[in-house]
Order: sequence, then C-alpha cells, then structure tokens
Amino acid sequence: MNFALLILGPPYSTQASASALRFARAVLANEHSIYRLFFYHDGVHNASALVSAAQDENNLPQQWQELIEQHHLDSVVCIAAATRRGVLNEQEAKRHGKTSGNFIDGHELSGLGQLVDASLNADRVITFG
Repeated sequence: MNFALLILGPPYSTQASASALRFARAVLANEHSIYRLFFYHDGVHNASALVSAAQDENNLPQQWQELIEQHHLDSVVCIAAATRRGVLNEQEAKRHGKTSGNFIDGHELSGLGQLVDASLNADRVITFG
C-alpha cells in the first residue's frame, strides 16, 4: 500500500509528530511505501533546524531528517505555513529580508498542490494532528 502522511502537529507540544514518525517507520518496515510526507500548520516546525530537544528527549526534527534521507522520501513543507511561522530556507529568508534560514535538509518548500497530488496518487492519506 502507498501512503501519504499529513503532519499538522509540532514536534513537542502534541503527540502528532511522534505518532506520525512511528507510523512512517512501521509502514516502511512492513514493506509498504510512502508517496509523500506533507508538513502543514504547526507541523512545519518539524523542518526547523532551531528546534532543540533536551538531552533525554528524542530530537524529532532530526529523526524525521534521518528517516527522509535513509528512505529517500519526498518531504514537502507548506511554504505559506512555514513562512508565517519563521521556518525558512536560505532563498526564502533572503526574499523576506532575514539574515539566515533555519530549514533542515531533506525537505522541500512547496504549496498545497503537492498535498492534492499526494491525495490523488497515494492509496491512503493519513492525517496526524
């Protein structure tokens, strides 16, 4: 089965991101596939390099990055939601007059059309948040 995951929750104030990460790992371990990860609303904070976990906590943004790189997953962060929340790649930071970006490698900034495409091409869209 081919899944698309919509992640709406931030890394630490809800269980949404952690649950989505566990689900993604289970999907891949059971030889299913993930068409696309789509981070939207406060879920865009999962793509911020500035999120810092305590030493005894899981670093969810880093774990997402590792999963994306390990499995070559398509990971999209909604550009409008990210810009509103200060999660910017270098290009967007420059465009908005900011001194630097804070975007983790492995993700791409794009629009809601990518979510529509995922819903058309995946067998199931699962929402976390």
